[in-house]
Amino acid sequence: MTGIRSVRARGRAPAWAAGVLAALLAGCTVAPPVPTSTSPASGASGSAPATTPATASPPSPSATPTPTATPTDGQVCLAEAEAMSLAEQAGQLVMVGVSGDLDATERKAITKYHLGAVILMGTSQRGVAKTATLTSRLQKLDVPAGVLIGVDQEGGLVQRLKGQGFDTILSAAKQAKLDRDELLAKATRWGGQLAKAGVQLNLAPVADVVPKANLKTNEPIAKLGRGYGTDPEAVAAKVETFIAGMHAGGVGTAVKHFPGLGAVKGNTDFATRVVDSTTTADSPLLGPFRGAVQASSPTDAVMVSSAVYTKIDGKHQAMFSPAVIGILRDWGFDKVVISDDLGAAKALSAVPAKQRAVRFVAAGGDLAVTVDTALAGPMATGLVERARSDAGFARQLTAAAARVLALKQSYGLISCR
Repeated sequence: MTGIRSVRARGRAPAWAAGVLAALLAGCTVAPPVPTSTSPASGASGSAPATTPATASPPSPSATPTPTATPTDGQVCLAEAEAMSLAEQAGQLVMVGVSGDLDATERKAITKYHLGAVILMGTSQRGVAKTATLTSRLQKLDVPAGVLIGVDQEGGLVQRLKGQGFDTILSAAKQAKLDRDELLAKATRWGGQLAKAGVQLNLAPVADVVPKANLKTNEPIAKLGRGYGTDPEAVAAKVETFIAGMHAGGVGTAVKHFPGLGAVKGNTDFATRVVDSTTTADSPLLGPFRGAVQASSPTDAVMVSSAVYTKIDGKHQAMFSPAVIGILRDWGFDKVVISDDLGAAKALSAVPAKQRAVRFVAAGGDLAVTVDTALAGPMATGLVERARSDAGFARQLTAAAARVLALKQSYGLISCR
């Protein structure tokens, strides 16, 4: 495709990773990863940072320089997204589940619908080397802009990739007991293992704060040991350290499950309707998420839950709520917003398959997840059909695709120019 250069070297940490680790260990402030392109794509609304021109005489002291904005993630690959067909743009916005060794049905769905992202499902004992073989096969599929490969590698009960070369990762509840340097070192090692296996995005860490009153009743987080604790500030510190370690290891993160599942009882994977009736847009429980998106080494993506938050938007599930996703954008987050599962989760059972990704993108989301391969095609098709009939939605589709492409660029899958 014109304007996007595929990068074939897989499984290596981005060039910025070593610098991130060195600065972290030295206790310095770390800048977020910088996309590999040194200038914005033509047609993007931003421009490169201004440089002082070589002139014979300095500018007049009275002159006021015009500030030049650094392109956001939604701008750096905009021209590349615009060059794609609607079907290719839609494909960038669907992350489909792959279990085992990539069967014929999964392969056909990915290539037919131009799907640009995969989540590795199941609990695998294949180890790093065999996982790298699988991810290499995925990268050789004929799809635009490579395949972004993600996995749930939180630790504890939620660790998809195991076997030779993968450490057994502590649960978040146990990670919380480590001091900062210990957690940083371990997360860096875990991230490096994922990068070596050809994974670019870890769908972790969990930033949900479980209030003390909910510890015995909270099914999705507390009962599974997936949370870092009950104090928002303490949770935020652990979340930011985990993210920084993953970055130093060469892997991105998707912090979850915004705006938090700590104050609910039911699990959205198994319950048709999960409601949070207490969390507000300015609740302290959102602190770890805000810290993650505004940190010196910010998260690459934020996963939005499928619960309903009546004090924020009682009419829509969070992933379909402009009010919920709007909180992230109001914080200045212009990276990828990813959905919790839109495929097999019971909380989505009443929503037609073709409408699931459409409603998510219309609300401001970018990357729709379905672990059910059979729903990937209808979701991508739904996006195309809506874009053909709605010019405003078509613009949203393009902008979301640009953000996904920028994430791919950050991890060496493509180069936008």
